[in-house]
Amino acid sequence: MKITGITSLILILSFSFTTNVHAQFNVDGQIVQRGEYRHGYGKLIEENQEAAAFIAQRARINVQYEMERFKFYVSVQDVRTWGNTPQVKLTDNFLSLHEAWAETFLSDNFSIKLGRQELNYDNFRFLGNLDWALQGRAHDFALLKYEKGTAKLHAGAGYNQDTQGLSGNFFSTPNQYKVAHFLRYENRLGDFDFSLLFWNNGLQYSESENNDEIIDTGIHYRQTIGLPALKYQLGNTGLSGFYYHQFGKDLQGRDVSAFDASAQITQNFPIDSEKGQSLKLTLGMELLSGTDPDNNAENNSFSPHYGTNHAHNGYMDMFYVGGRHENSIGLRDLFLRMRYDMNKKLFMSLNTHSFNSFTPYSDNEDVHLGYETDLALGFILNRSVSLQAGYSQFFQKDSMENLQNVQNPAGVQNWGYLMMIYRPTMKNRFIGLLF
Repeated sequence: MKITGITSLILILSFSFTTNVHAQFNVDGQIVQRGEYRHGYGKLIEENQEAAAFIAQRARINVQYEMERFKFYVSVQDVRTWGNTPQVKLTDNFLSLHEAWAETFLSDNFSIKLGRQELNYDNFRFLGNLDWALQGRAHDFALLKYEKGTAKLHAGAGYNQDTQGLSGNFFSTPNQYKVAHFLRYENRLGDFDFSLLFWNNGLQYSESENNDEIIDTGIHYRQTIGLPALKYQLGNTGLSGFYYHQFGKDLQGRDVSAFDASAQITQNFPIDSEKGQSLKLTLGMELLSGTDPDNNAENNSFSPHYGTNHAHNGYMDMFYVGGRHENSIGLRDLFLRMRYDMNKKLFMSLNTHSFNSFTPYSDNEDVHLGYETDLALGFILNRSVSLQAGYSQFFQKDSMENLQNVQNPAGVQNWGYLMMIYRPTMKNRFIGLLF
């Protein structure tokens, strides 16, 4: 759909829906502009390689129509890198549909939500909207919701196909489930918050003979059960953690037995509540199981399927972002996070990570992969605009170089960015940070 078509649609909806005095019609949007310098982001860079630098942006326009027991929402986005289209152009392929769903309220507590939608829950480790990546993530999904007080029960499913064909059901889109089933419950008991999760992930597989003729197809299912949120607040001290366990079959048909566990303690130090000054320190560890390279008949590598993984194991995205470190030796991440709010508009955060493999690699029992330091700054310019900046550096060990097959890594592995965020109607003023 071209931009002119979207504009016309919005105008038509505006005139149509505003005639109903009982309906609410809203149009809003956001623009995110980010300049990046990459010199070891995602993978260690070689000594003779040149750093990458670019500016990219996301623009979204959102339309919501709401009336009694019904809600309709469409979000269209344009994601591009500055300069990847000529100044004089007729059209391009960067405009896409991010969300399009309708929610019908069956009663005061029950609703059903159908269509393309974000699944964004808990700490975003397993299900997240991938807000840091400019393109984001949304699912074609059917979601049944029961919400009453602090209790929320969501159940849903998705079924994906490539085309509206006349025959056949083979699904070939990469990095996508063909079938998924979902169940999640959350509640609060006094100062204790918790949630429960079940996710059944069905991946399409095929088997071929030497002449590449497909002789068999089917679906392998990997199940994930978990406690995505366990939080207890005692005054200025917070205890939190999560646990996921996976079983079933991977895409190659191997048995799966894997887990992801994390625990952390957070201490808040109020300094001046009127000025908004405070200090927060968080100490924690995350363990993601891995597969022994010398014994890989069973897959013991945890996969954080559809999470916003950028926020967790270092902002340089060496692990579990874009498929990196998947089906590998796992990870032990010991971290210390610090956030200092100088006032109600300005903050600074400093995170440090120590990374080890979970399973043995080569001849070592406990392989140290390296350290990472992440610095971030955020400033609220006004009620609509925020400024965010960051600098990260990775200090690799030889084992990390061997793992990524980097022969002559540069002496400095670093990454930095500067971002302008225009979000007039959103509470979340910053992106991709975990406090």
